[in-house]
Amino acid sequence: MKRRSDDLVVFLGPSLPEAEARRIAPCTVLPPARQGDVWRALSLKPRALVLVDGVFEAQPSVWHHELLAAMEAGVAVFGGGSMGALRASELAGQGMVGVGRIFGWYRDGVAVDDAEVALLHADAEHGWRPLTVPLVNVRHAAEQARKARVLGRPGAQALVDAAAAVFYQERTWARIREAVAPAWTQPVRDAWDAWFANGVEDLKRLDAMECIRSAADFVSQSEPLRSGVQRNPSSLVRRRRLVEDVTRVGPRPVDSGRVMELLRSAPDAAAWAEAGLRRALLAGWARSLGLEATEEEIAAEEAAWWKERGIRASRREASLAASGLDGPGLRRLCEARALERLALLNASRLLPDGPSWDEALASEARLGGQWEQAARALAEADEGPDEGG
Repeated sequence: MKRRSDDLVVFLGPSLPEAEARRIAPCTVLPPARQGDVWRALSLKPRALVLVDGVFEAQPSVWHHELLAAMEAGVAVFGGGSMGALRASELAGQGMVGVGRIFGWYRDGVAVDDAEVALLHADAEHGWRPLTVPLVNVRHAAEQARKARVLGRPGAQALVDAAAAVFYQERTWARIREAVAPAWTQPVRDAWDAWFANGVEDLKRLDAMECIRSAADFVSQSEPLRSGVQRNPSSLVRRRRLVEDVTRVGPRPVDSGRVMELLRSAPDAAAWAEAGLRRALLAGWARSLGLEATEEEIAAEEAAWWKERGIRASRREASLAASGLDGPGLRRLCEARALERLALLNASRLLPDGPSWDEALASEARLGGQWEQAARALAEADEGPDEGG
């Protein structure tokens, strides 16, 4: 199987230069992940996704729900080095693969705060260059100094405590050295200075490299993608994904939020939304009654949907992407169609958690082909008319 760079998608920033990541393995490198970025990356159809760096504080951080959605779609998700290590420790039980020492610290409770990996860094134009020292790197240096018999246990702990007391945006090695000086004797200070002059390891960088290698090894095995555990995300998550995802029309990504805007203004928007709401309400009603659609019933609904659309097998993958869907998403909608039929026989209780109007509009438009039409119209408009010579 021929490798694509999109087979391996890496969210990377100050932990490791992009060029070094590409030397480890062919990959698509994206900036530090924000909320919604993992959903958008799934349109690239990766086989593995590596989360190293992610934003926090100034912008919403990457959601656990996005990473769960990636695993549900059959994408192997690896995390390490920074934000990825934290998320991997939180989602290890759901299948996210944690890699590296920092991940181990979060998993084992040695590190508990996301501030442990926080640092001040330059912007994308300047290569995300680190400007301050993350606390995890100080912990690592303290361990290495103990192994080299430069620091004893009290001296190493004093180093970590002093670094932790310095705000992450001001935490440079010079500032740390100044802060820890009162806790060290002069011989300890001299020994540290001599040892430190030879350089200290950057643990975030080492873990990032190990994480990318692990994911690259997985991709090189060329195993086919298999859908993960099917989950039922909450209405809040579903609504958020509607506006933060992208729909890919051929090679061109179109913001799903823009598709929704176009659909809302369509003459048939109310009818589509009402039909989608009706189906979602009845399906939820059926679930609340304990009804379940069999795999045969779901497969029959999917086959019927493709027949209704009149789309040849050779075009189905592209059409699915242009409809803002993947395999698990289509299965979820077809399961709802099957449950809708079952619910009509069990109309005695109300649905406790109903969907939004936009969700209903989007689901009906995706099933009816209007989402694809809107996405293609936006993609063509973005491309613009050919310029004559």
